[in-house]
Amino acid sequence: MNRIPTVLNWSSGKDAALAYHMLLNSDYEVKTLLTTINDEHDRIVMHGVREELLDAQAAAINIAHRKIRLPASPGDDTYKRAMEAALTALKAEDIHTAAFGDIFLEDLKAYREQQLATVGVEAVFPLWKRDTRELIQLIEETGIEAMIVCLNEKFLDKSFLGRKIDKSFLNDLPEGVDPCGENGEFHTYVYNAPCFTAPIAVKKGEAVYKNYTPANNDTDKWNTGFWFLDLLPDK
Repeated sequence: MNRIPTVLNWSSGKDAALAYHMLLNSDYEVKTLLTTINDEHDRIVMHGVREELLDAQAAAINIAHRKIRLPASPGDDTYKRAMEAALTALKAEDIHTAAFGDIFLEDLKAYREQQLATVGVEAVFPLWKRDTRELIQLIEETGIEAMIVCLNEKFLDKSFLGRKIDKSFLNDLPEGVDPCGENGEFHTYVYNAPCFTAPIAVKKGEAVYKNYTPANNDTDKWNTGFWFLDLLPDK
């Protein structure tokens, strides 16, 4: 069977790893990973993970890896142009399908599909509409190991930083927090998975706090503070 060459949007977190796992036995073949990088700090956008730990994941999977380098606070137009350039380059390599680990955010799914359509790329969502509590159980059963490296203080206490994602984690989640953090409550880093040739050795560094306030001072969900765990390679 000729499988469909696919690029997987790789955040370094559990949802991307689970999406990769599900695509292994599907009509889609992941040929490369694609990640957005904060070019000012050499860290993954939103997650704050060091680029060298991202590189370690790609090496552990033994897969090609593309990066989109963005300024610290890119506007939507800047993001769209960078993504369009990356996808156009991938199309030249006969990759016309992009996969995402999104689960239930309809507006985000629609946004991705609209942007991909402008360059003639199909969108695939392996985790779409799956129960997020069941997905956490599947992550543990599959052997994907991930820890929280970023959290929104509106939803979770700082003590959750570095917490491993497993069934016991579900029992401690405050009411209203999605088990997979699909509403932006937290982000994770995968340090071991069935697709890795070996676990990635990491150690916990300092906890860093950053406050984000919208330019228009609206009190929306982004007018809040985030805690980041500075995860380090354990060499």
